[in-house]
Amino acid sequence: MNPIKHSSLQRSWPIAIAVVSLVLLYFWDQHRGHILGVLPYLIILICPLMHFFMHRGHGHHHHDRRDDDQH
Repeated sequence: MNPIKHSSLQRSWPIAIAVVSLVLLYFWDQHRGHILGVLPYLIILICPLMHFFMHRGHGHHHHDRRDDDQH
């Protein structure tokens, strides 16, 4: 990679982080009531989603131990 291009990339990361931080701060300041008002519903919604994704592999492999002992 070109050293000049690499140097400009290193300088742009802090600027990008600052811009994203300012945008998030603005949205938090302007929409705090909406965000906190939806928060209880998001907590209720995340329960079944976590259950679905975290228990995805459980209970689908019905192996009978007696069959394994006979082989």
